[in-house]
Amino acid sequence: GLGLSLNFQPSLIMLNRYFNKRRPIANGLAAAGSPVFLCALSPLGQLLQDHYGWRGGFLILGGLLLNCCVCAALMRPLEAPRAGAGGPGPQRPARRLLDLSVFRDRGFVIYAAAASIMVLGLFVPPVFVVSYAKDLGVPDTRAAFLLTVLGFVDIFSRPAAGFIAGLPKVRPYSVYLFSFAMFFNGFTDLTGSTASDYGGLVVFCVFFGISYGMVGALQFEVLMAIVGTHTFSSAIGLVLLLEAIAVLIGPPSGGRLLDATHVYQYVFILAGAEVLAASLVLLLGNFFCIGRRPAGATKEGESPKPPADHRDNRDGVDSREVEHFLKAEPEKKGEVAHTPETSV
Repeated sequence: GLGLSLNFQPSLIMLNRYFNKRRPIANGLAAAGSPVFLCALSPLGQLLQDHYGWRGGFLILGGLLLNCCVCAALMRPLEAPRAGAGGPGPQRPARRLLDLSVFRDRGFVIYAAAASIMVLGLFVPPVFVVSYAKDLGVPDTRAAFLLTVLGFVDIFSRPAAGFIAGLPKVRPYSVYLFSFAMFFNGFTDLTGSTASDYGGLVVFCVFFGISYGMVGALQFEVLMAIVGTHTFSSAIGLVLLLEAIAVLIGPPSGGRLLDATHVYQYVFILAGAEVLAASLVLLLGNFFCIGRRPAGATKEGESPKPPADHRDNRDGVDSREVEHFLKAEPEKKGEVAHTPETSV
């Protein structure tokens, strides 16, 4: 858990600092790496265990994960623009390590609540789908293949969702697209509970992979759109903390329900109901609270724009251009060199 947090969260923060216009597709492509390994992990893990044992298999998997250090070394901090050719750049105000002021943003509070409810049921089907297939009498190899199907569909779903979310006409409504992705995922869980054979579980994994990929590609893009870039690092840390607490409750509660009922369908119904509830929380909260902010309200970390000076723009000259022109004049012996233009 510690290694995953030190790997996952900084990479997300840096990725969202690098991109702005094409950030949705960048998030989708970056998130597509996870299902690639998920698709190969099941057969690869079985192969390593058969040839090298579980200790040798863990050593090899650890060696593969060490390649993340190479990827991290390629991520360089962006340099602030310099004031002049040789002068230092503008001094940025020091940021707090954990900015709790994000809780004043009702959009963030609604998103955090919806994400926490979603995680209660989001990871339950991948945990129990293999055991569900075995309970139906499916052989172990074919049951493990279900995760491969899920991961393979997820590979293409995440970049596609990022591409759609990056379209100019869709991006302003990314919150609603994320709500639809959660609704789709919850509805898939509910319909998957009716599967009675291996073919039904394969169809469930296909649609679950599509919806799961959409959620994975959109969740942090939507968070960035709600809180802005200034507080994104603190916001994502707090959201992941809340989601980690929810993960400690979600799959164990599903296992407890399974132990009490011995019916896998109830586990999938519970997971689907939780994800559906999360989609409704985000949808209604965005419609009634986030979408109706006061006209003068600005996001955390953003400064309000000054009113336009119509006198400067009347002749097609911007006030900033005039200021830059005046400051660009050379100084001679401590006095500004006057010209007819600067006098005017």
